[in-house]
Amino acid sequence: MSERKGAPADKLSLWSGVGLVAANMIGAGVFLSAGFMAQEMGPGAILLAWLVGTGIAVAGTRAYGAVARLVPRSGGEYRYLTELLHPSLGYLAGWASLLVGFAAPIAASAVAAGYFAATLAPVPPLLVGSVVIVALTALHAGGFRLSRRTQDGLVVVKAVLLLGFAALGLAHAAGRWPAWTPPTPAESPVAAFAGSLFFVAFAFSGWNAAVYAAEEFADPRRDVPRAMLIGCLLVAALYLAVNWVFVATLTPEQASVVLTYESQRVTLGHLVMTELLGRAGGQAMSVLTIVAFVSSVSAMLFVGPRVYAAMANDGLLPRVFAAEAGRTPRASVVLQGVLALVLLFTHELQQILSNVGAILTLFAALVALSLFRVRFARPDLPRPSAGSLAAAAIYVAFAAWMLYFGFRGATHLVAWLVAIAGAALGFYGFTARYRGSRRATEA
Repeated sequence: MSERKGAPADKLSLWSGVGLVAANMIGAGVFLSAGFMAQEMGPGAILLAWLVGTGIAVAGTRAYGAVARLVPRSGGEYRYLTELLHPSLGYLAGWASLLVGFAAPIAASAVAAGYFAATLAPVPPLLVGSVVIVALTALHAGGFRLSRRTQDGLVVVKAVLLLGFAALGLAHAAGRWPAWTPPTPAESPVAAFAGSLFFVAFAFSGWNAAVYAAEEFADPRRDVPRAMLIGCLLVAALYLAVNWVFVATLTPEQASVVLTYESQRVTLGHLVMTELLGRAGGQAMSVLTIVAFVSSVSAMLFVGPRVYAAMANDGLLPRVFAAEAGRTPRASVVLQGVLALVLLFTHELQQILSNVGAILTLFAALVALSLFRVRFARPDLPRPSAGSLAAAAIYVAFAAWMLYFGFRGATHLVAWLVAIAGAALGFYGFTARYRGSRRATEA
């Protein structure tokens, strides 16, 4: 399929951006998190955690929206950190996206879709996951219009199914405050609450999806901030409704089914739907979950390659991965699909994904911090508003709090981050020297 450079039809609309954000955000996390949290926390604390998570995510969208207005270009954290803090930090963020930021979640979501498909029919999960990745890679490499229509279509199907679940659950949920208590109350409620925010943050991750493809919006300074904010608020409302259904319908003993999720592939949504509609309800929930995972894979295959295309355009990756504005970065899409397939067949993904959450939180906090550098050390750029600086401060403070509790009991995570940073910065130094010597030769 041919692509007409710069044609209006080849631009993302505001609502395509909202769908991109929602598709990146909504996965299995919202159907699992309350089950883990209910083992140590009561219903009020669980709902408060989701409200706090909403506030953190909205603060993040506000900060990122201000950055997107300053730098209306594709590439996400790579682009922002390169232009507003230091190219080495941008390079590190780009390599983190390339190696784990998108490839690992794509592989995890694809194989999870395979496991849920296996609950409906005798199919090998790895084969199903591979087919999902290959098929969506082909669709997204087939041209911008085909890629956009694939993504928009999956978002519509996912939204209809999720809204149906929420409506059915709310209609049957108890109208009174739940009276259950957690079976093993936390010794330190503050630490337990901070730990629960990692579950919530994982469910909210993806609220910044629109920034990776900023140049493909008709008006990126206007549409990218709006897409992030609207998408985040709509998903947050859905999350709060779904979690009310869980705490009002299920006991902690029932919710403990998530502890066997890896082997049983049963979510809290399955429990609710089975209770309401019997075995057919559980099967319908499996279909919804498969669609949610496939839509997430599609969204990440859409946005991730835009980071690598931006790096290639800047000479930090081979030129073959670059793409002109308004054109699909086909080689980068294929690269993303290949990396996801490699991880699918060679790695245990659970540990990788826990590390990915910390990496994404860290780089997002650095982007928010960049607003303060713009305010106090970049007179060449427009000054951020007081509101965007306040939102950035809120996001950075909560990110630091969460990372403190996350790193405190996981020294291996610190070592892993140091190793990744050392390798990436070593490559950056080599690339910078190579580009400098090449310019000197050409001169």
